[in-house]
Amino acid sequence: MENAIMVAGALIGAGLCFGLAAIGAGIGDGLVTGRFIEGLARQPEAGGVLFTRTLISVGLIEALAIIGVVFGIIMLYANPLIK
Repeated sequence: MENAIMVAGALIGAGLCFGLAAIGAGIGDGLVTGRFIEGLARQPEAGGVLFTRTLISVGLIEALAIIGVVFGIIMLYANPLIK
């Protein structure tokens, strides 16, 4: 019974990690891309600089999402409390 509670907690925690990482990355990517389009519409000549900074920002946002997924996988498969 105690092991079942630990497994359920690990599954819920991993699900929260996966879901929040996906939601956060989606919101972050949307905001960055929207600001890129606004900046490009206002100053088309700055497109190269804006594009470079947008790619860096999206890469950092996705890295945080990957870290969240890794934490979820660790909770599922490397949990020392589950035997």
